[in-house]
Amino acid sequence: MTFPESDTPPALRTQVSELRDEAWPPDSASAPGAFAHDPALRPVSMLLVDGATVLAALDILSKEIIHAGSRFRAAGLSTVVTRGTARGQGHGRRLVIAARAAMAAMDLDIGLFTCDRPLQPFYGSAGWQQLPGAVLIGGTPLAPFPSDRPGFDKVTMADFFSPLGRSHRSSFPHSRIEVYPGEIDRLW
Repeated sequence: MTFPESDTPPALRTQVSELRDEAWPPDSASAPGAFAHDPALRPVSMLLVDGATVLAALDILSKEIIHAGSRFRAAGLSTVVTRGTARGQGHGRRLVIAARAAMAAMDLDIGLFTCDRPLQPFYGSAGWQQLPGAVLIGGTPLAPFPSDRPGFDKVTMADFFSPLGRSHRSSFPHSRIEVYPGEIDRLW
C-alpha cells in the first residue's frame, strides 16, 4: 500500500509507529528522533500489509539536488523497518524492491540513501548499488550533517533512473553529495 505520508490511515500509521519504536526505541541513541517527515520532501509511505497487519514499512523522501554542476530530481529511502516477528521472511526486501520500482516510475533521475554498512548486502540484493566513497551531506548548508561523521558506519546506496542520471553516474562515487534535506530529516 502506498500513500502520501499524511494520508496514511490512522490504524496503519499507529502500527508503523509501533514498528519504528520497536526498531529504534525512543530513548535509545540510535532513534532517528521524530518520525514525521518534512512535508517539503513530499514523503510517501509504502507499507507491506497482510490482512490488517503491517509487516514492513518505509518512506520515500524527494527533492531536487545539485551535484557536479547539474540539477537532479532525487529521492531516498527513510525509516525502513520490518516487524520483529516477521523478519527473515523476505518482507523487507520485497518492500525495498517495490520502492525502487516506484521511484523509477516517479520521474526521478536518481535514488540515493545511506544505510549501516552491515545492511549493504540486503539493499544490494534488492537492486541498489553501493556508491564507493560517496558521502551524503544532510542537514542544511549552515548546519551540515555528513554521513561520514565520527561514530557513523554508513555506506551510500543508489540507482540511476533517467538518461540524465545515468549519464552523470560517474560523478557520484568518491564524492560529497549535498542533499540538504533540512533540520527535520537531517539525513535520509
